[in-house]
Amino acid sequence: MNRHSPSRPSNLPRRTLVAGVASALLAGPGLALAQPADPAVGYPSQPIRFIIPATAGGGTDVVTRVIAKYMTEAWNSPVLVENRAGAGGVIAAQYVATQKPDGYTFLAIPSAFGVRSAIDPKLPYDPLKAFVGVGQTARSPSFMVVSPARGFKTLKDLVAFAKAQPQGVVYGSAGVGSTAHLHAAATAHLAGFKADHVAYKGTPEAVNDAMNGRVLYAFAPGPNALPLAREGKLQILVSSSLAGTKYMPGLQSLAQAGVPGYESEDWFGVLAPAGTPLAIRERVSKEMARILALPEVLERFSAFGAEPVSSTPQVFDAFVRDYIIRTRKLAEQIGMKPEG
Repeated sequence: MNRHSPSRPSNLPRRTLVAGVASALLAGPGLALAQPADPAVGYPSQPIRFIIPATAGGGTDVVTRVIAKYMTEAWNSPVLVENRAGAGGVIAAQYVATQKPDGYTFLAIPSAFGVRSAIDPKLPYDPLKAFVGVGQTARSPSFMVVSPARGFKTLKDLVAFAKAQPQGVVYGSAGVGSTAHLHAAATAHLAGFKADHVAYKGTPEAVNDAMNGRVLYAFAPGPNALPLAREGKLQILVSSSLAGTKYMPGLQSLAQAGVPGYESEDWFGVLAPAGTPLAIRERVSKEMARILALPEVLERFSAFGAEPVSSTPQVFDAFVRDYIIRTRKLAEQIGMKPEG
């Protein structure tokens, strides 16, 4: 058995060891002060940016601008919203992935982020490694919208029309790999009709062309679908989930309308570049949760068919990962490809 103390090198005099320990104890407070400070202290000290991977006016844009407004007021510091549309959200995501992880650049994502991540193996970033969670912000049923001029009364009317077209029909979406793309492709697959996809830069553009009859149908979240439907400018045939039926009297879900096997909602949240300190992400997450619980925010979201949802960074990380895995399996079943 070794008789030497494991903490005392045999070639070092005891006086040196004692002196060294004493010096370390005396220097203790100074060493503590030299440790890295909490990165959330004094945060924010400069403008914060939320990057939106779509055009202005889409669901992600609407939800994020509400949060940014109240956050600016609470922190007395600019919280900016910047739209970087294109490539199905890839342009914005790639940009944020390369930004300094200091808590001043965030990626506000729709569920389309998860869909694109699930179907595209050639992304210029690893969606599960390039980002870390901040928190979820909202969820919304998606609604199938068509032009009132089509004269459809039910989803069965649309399906019968589509099946009667020898060349098939065309639907629009907010882009390749968008949640609207997934909803529309799943509907065509399960209902048994041929449909080609037209990808737009964002939801407003796809809804506009469905409203004007340039495409047969599109799916859109509440903020884009309900106000126009209430004005009589477009018609909503079904909701992508049972949750959507509460927003319009008599509205059915896909399953209730005769196309079972698919139910899904759109969701929204915030990511940060990998390496962003957890303390900062938690601070932003808690502030978002406070804002989302405000009565006026609850009322505003409800008016356009969305429900505020908050979560911790860790919970949102797990949520996004699970969504990507589940969507990858579904996309394989319905033959959904990254090229549309």
